[in-house]
Amino acid sequence: MRIIMVGQGAFGQKHLDAIAKIAGIEVVSLCGGSPDSTRDVAKARGIPHWTTDLAESLRQPGVEAAIIASPTPLHAAQGIQCLEAGKHVHIEIPIADNLQDALRLDKVQQKTGLIAMAGHTRRFNPSHQWIHKRIKAGELKVQQMDVQTYFFRRTNMNAIGQPRSWTDHLLWHHAAHTVDLFQYQTGETISQVQAMQGPKHPALGIAMDMSIGLKVPSGALCTLSLSFNNDGPLGTFFRYICDNGTYIARYDDLFDGKDQKIDVSKVDVSMNGIELQDREFFAAIKEKREPNASVAQILGTMRALDRLEKCLG
Repeated sequence: MRIIMVGQGAFGQKHLDAIAKIAGIEVVSLCGGSPDSTRDVAKARGIPHWTTDLAESLRQPGVEAAIIASPTPLHAAQGIQCLEAGKHVHIEIPIADNLQDALRLDKVQQKTGLIAMAGHTRRFNPSHQWIHKRIKAGELKVQQMDVQTYFFRRTNMNAIGQPRSWTDHLLWHHAAHTVDLFQYQTGETISQVQAMQGPKHPALGIAMDMSIGLKVPSGALCTLSLSFNNDGPLGTFFRYICDNGTYIARYDDLFDGKDQKIDVSKVDVSMNGIELQDREFFAAIKEKREPNASVAQILGTMRALDRLEKCLG
């Protein structure tokens, strides 16, 4: 399968690392935002063609699909461009930074009938898969999820320490992971939301701290704390309080309530969530089926984020 990668930054490179482990996939073009860095990444990865023009990448012979890992404000428009060019598309989280663009993207997907998938990695991390499989088997039911998403980002740098050309966002990007996972694990649509945010950074123009509360009709709760001000252990940490046990997920590691580690190494073919979501995308194309985390499936998340944004004022 011949594909293109859109985005030469931190997450574009994470996807390239993942694809290198998947047989039968060839990245034939890299489309980036900066000529110098795009050229350098393409050369280092052995990608035969690079450009800053997405249309040029899409015109490369035999291209079937695109993975979009460009700046968030470009996601929806580039996703629509790929679909209208007849290519399947996998868009990194978030698919858009507002509900209206997400709905536009979904409408184009329905019109074309092509696969459009969102990069909601938490659905694929083995630790969360382990929980999900037990829920589906009737062994667990979520009563509450307590989640902490903490970074130290007082300057506009990306995950590999390079300057960003855009500004990240706690709500539309980082909260989207947990909002989607809460609905996915409970199997319900969020019925109540509440949110507060702290002061905005004078240079970045975004709130650096945020508190979110969610509830589904069964009564299960989710409490999410987010910060770009946290100068300490970084990342996202999940506590699942269930009717039959408590579980703590720390990235790829899972522990029970007594801090005993649970082996999740055999849950899937890899421990890399990005590799697993890419595998799902390619498998859905080959099998002509809807993927897990399709754009249609995560519209409920986008609607909840829109409601949360209105709470923030």
